[in-house]
Amino acid sequence: MTAAQGKYEGFKALGLKLNMQRGQPSDQDFDLSSALLNAVGPHDTTTRSGHDIRNYSAGGVAGLPEARDLFGKMLGVSADQTLVWNNASLELQGHVLTWALLRGLPGGTSGWAAQRPQMIVTTPGYDRHFLLLQTLGFELLTVDMQPDGPDIEAVEQLARSSDRVKGLLFVPTYSNPGGESISAEKAERLAGMRAAAPDFTLFADDAYRVHHLYPDDRDVAVNFIGLCGAAGNPNRAFVFASTSKITFAGAGLGFLASSAANVKAVGGWLNAQSIGPNKVEQWRHVRFLEEYPGGVEGLMARHAEIIAPKFRAVDEVLSAELGRGGELATWGTPKGGYFISLDTTLPVARRVVELAAAAGVSLTPAGATYPGGLDPHDRNIRLAPTRPPAGEVRQAMEVVAACIRLASEEHQENQK
Repeated sequence: MTAAQGKYEGFKALGLKLNMQRGQPSDQDFDLSSALLNAVGPHDTTTRSGHDIRNYSAGGVAGLPEARDLFGKMLGVSADQTLVWNNASLELQGHVLTWALLRGLPGGTSGWAAQRPQMIVTTPGYDRHFLLLQTLGFELLTVDMQPDGPDIEAVEQLARSSDRVKGLLFVPTYSNPGGESISAEKAERLAGMRAAAPDFTLFADDAYRVHHLYPDDRDVAVNFIGLCGAAGNPNRAFVFASTSKITFAGAGLGFLASSAANVKAVGGWLNAQSIGPNKVEQWRHVRFLEEYPGGVEGLMARHAEIIAPKFRAVDEVLSAELGRGGELATWGTPKGGYFISLDTTLPVARRVVELAAAAGVSLTPAGATYPGGLDPHDRNIRLAPTRPPAGEVRQAMEVVAACIRLASEEHQENQK
């Protein structure tokens, strides 16, 4: 038995049960927002703008004015460029994409469904984006995610190649899984680039826009709505976000920003399906976030105090066990977001995940960061350190490091 096998078997004998699979907040994070449950009482049912949150019509389909103003400021736009909906921003993305398929977007000529639409996505990327698009019938075109955002030359080439290429769906700030943020230069090129489709659209899932790990050392989020307007393409961008990892993951608010024309169009579609979103939840969030010390930024600083040590634990353990030279693996050290992207040097990611599971450590399935769950290089593993306590994160990373050593050793032996 080799040293790598012996160390792995030692971990396996411990009977561990550790989960590093999904990017969920911890109970400590949720506890920061406990006051949300009591933010609105029985005598606080009328908003400052005069809307009774108990009634159908409160605020209209686009959301309460106070909520639109609060989350519009978070995204750097005005209230009339913002629509606030229910729990998940992914749901809003689904609504917009579905209506684009059925009726088209402003600036286009018809619905996309009959055009055999294609959508550009970044890899490694977010598995739920791939699932949503493929479920709706889009053909996916992949480009690499680079340290400063999507491979812009590849995006430009694809966008010019065919009017079937309808847009780009990606995470612009602290991306999933690598934590990269798009540069101002690339954002300006996306806003102004030529595309074969007149309704080519940027779908920016800015889920981690305010999720800084180190408040004094943060990436700067871009304002796609302003950039597209300045470039003469005012309807080109939709930016999505939510409070799912700001307050409660199971009871948050999803919202979007776009041009006033796009917001009006989306509101019209939603009006055909619903009388409106949950205004009680919207008012509770407005009350809670406005009264929290430091507002949203103050709350996110508290989250960072909980989450940042877990990210440091990943880097410290992997550095100690594997070294930073890349002999066995490389990984990112993002400034924000919820994930760390790890690449094995050899094509052994699936084997690492398999070994880890047998030793009691659950990881995101290898390949999940690629469409269809198929990593062509079999190297990428998404690490999600936010949910477990920091001590469990350290122990899980020790196991992962042992699995990388053993899987790499096995691969090299099989190549002889």
